[in-house]
This record gives sequence, structure tokens and C-alpha cells, in this order.
Amino acid sequence: MSFDLAFAASTVPPILSVIGTTIGVALLSCAGASVLGFSFEILRRAGAAPGYALRFVIDFIRSTPVLAWLYFLYFVLPHYGVILPALMVGVLGLSIYFSGYLAEVFKAGIDAIPKGQSEAARALGLNRIDTVFFILAPQMLRNVAAPVGNYFVSILKATPYLAVIAVPEMLGSAFDIASDTYRYAESLTVVGVVFLLLALTIAQAVKLIERKLLQPTSR
Repeated sequence: MSFDLAFAASTVPPILSVIGTTIGVALLSCAGASVLGFSFEILRRAGAAPGYALRFVIDFIRSTPVLAWLYFLYFVLPHYGVILPALMVGVLGLSIYFSGYLAEVFKAGIDAIPKGQSEAARALGLNRIDTVFFILAPQMLRNVAAPVGNYFVSILKATPYLAVIAVPEMLGSAFDIASDTYRYAESLTVVGVVFLLLALTIAQAVKLIERKLLQPTSR
């Protein structure tokens, strides 16, 4: 069966009709994973006991498949009276899953900061919260911009998993078209190109942010 360019073009509107859901879920999940991952790393440094507990939580999250989180939130929680909308389950599932990886990225970013920075902050009388947000966080952002950007692309590419809980997204839409017409090459090629363009856009945005963050140190 030859590739029909006209049919491929006709699949673009229905696939793009759900691009807003894909981008929205990806953005919210990026924000959620970043907040959770950063919180995990800060709490892990609060002391020995919370450190060991958070280490176990982070390892557990990283060791479980993303589908397990989506199935647990969508199918298990209702048995205990917690019923969440599918879209919220998707955002929560991706946020939790990628927070484990981002916690490790933030750990590496903080470890790369000379310890003298924290000691100088304490010498100046700054408390722990001020030290984290005004001394460590700005420097950490410069260190982690590139790897965090890579995980943001991974979150975008993980959005098709949400099809298992009936969240409308682009790959599911492409499969619907393919199953109705028995033409898989065209619809899957189109959705692949759309994901490629979105990933390139994120990569360029991360490069711009990284360049902005490095400006104060490059003078």
C-alpha cells in the first residue's frame, strides 16, 4: 500500500484537534514533576531519617512503570472512595513518575554547588529556607537546565500512555483514524512529525532559558 499524501493531509485536523490536551497535560505534568522533585530533594537533605525515607520513596517511584501509577490512580483509588477525573489522573501520574527522576537531577545540581556557598549564607545569618531559595536555587537552575529540558521532552512523549485511561490525545486519535481506514502509515507519520516539532520547540526553549541563566556568569 503506497503512502497517500492527500490522505495524510486529511488526518492533520483530527490529530491537531486534541493537541491542546497533549500540550496542557505535558505542561502541568512538567510543573508538577518539578515541584515534587525539588521538594523531595530538599526534604531528603533535612536529616538522616527523612533522608532515608525520601531515598526509598524516590527509588520506589523510579522502579515502577508509569502505567502502574496511572492504573493505580484511576482503577484502585476509586475502591477507597477517591474518584479523580481522567485528565487529573494523567497529570498526577506523570508528575509523580517523573518527580523521582527530577529529584536526582536536582540532587546533582545542588551537589555541584561549592559547600562554601551554604556556609557563607549561614555566616551571613540566612535561615535554611532563604539559603535554599536565594543562594542554592538560582545556581542549581543553571546546572540542571539542560537535563530538566530533556525530561520535559520525555514527559511530552509519555502523554500517549494516557490513552489507557481514556484521555483524548494525539497518538490515540491517530490510531482511531488508522483502525477505521486501515491506513496506519499516514496517520502515524503525521503524529510522529507533530511530536517531533513539539520536542524541537521545547529543546529550543530550554536552550534560550539556559542561555539566559548563564548570562550573569559569562560577563
